[in-house]
Amino acid sequence: MKVLIATSSRGFDPSEVAIPWQILSEAGVEVSFATDTGKAGSPDPIMLSGQGLGPLKKSLIARKDAQQACAALLKDKRFLRPLRYKDIDPSQFGGLILPGGHAKEVRHYLESKKLQKVIVAFFSAEKPVGAICHGVVAAARAMDPATGKSVLYGRKTTALLNRQELLAYRLTKKRVGDYYLTYPVTVEDEVATALQSPDDFIKGPVPLFRDSPTHMKRGFTVRDGNYLSARWPGDVYNFSNAFLEMLRETK
Repeated sequence: MKVLIATSSRGFDPSEVAIPWQILSEAGVEVSFATDTGKAGSPDPIMLSGQGLGPLKKSLIARKDAQQACAALLKDKRFLRPLRYKDIDPSQFGGLILPGGHAKEVRHYLESKKLQKVIVAFFSAEKPVGAICHGVVAAARAMDPATGKSVLYGRKTTALLNRQELLAYRLTKKRVGDYYLTYPVTVEDEVATALQSPDDFIKGPVPLFRDSPTHMKRGFTVRDGNYLSARWPGDVYNFSNAFLEMLRETK
């Protein structure tokens, strides 16, 4: 089975890219990558170093396990030779993952019309699509020409919650400005406008702690058919394993 992970060329969230790559690769899935430039992407340095985050550094940066996975990812041969969005052939892949990242550099990824066409193709083919955090915005912006609506219209989803995004912004704005606000409109508010009903946005339990291989109950995902969504890096182990299960079901 082959899976494609689409990322921004710069500023992607290390946990949301590296952990799915690690879990899928260990299960024997061939993982390829695509960026807007066709050059190897780079993770958000603040999420790796915590520079400028002050006393909240330990709570906000990627955990040690994600940092170790990211270090290995940066040496992966497929990661180092990504496709360009315009060169993606959806027929060559069994599934698509849309990770997040809130650095301003991810806007190229979130706003790419070429990538949005690819997302529509995966949904139309009923292949597994997984989106986490800001990656749900990329899916929400993908308009199906057959309906004129988002591919998420009529589906249930979650994404980065207002309470998470705005709290991180308020607690760090004196040090890093609007770093935690990728756009003036929050992820939750934008995604909700693409849905058939406000009730289709599922917030889940209060996200206090991150999940891990030994604390899986802390994570939260929403599945609707072959579409899977999650909210933040704290859901990434649940997200990765649930996506793997979706792949196995479609074999």
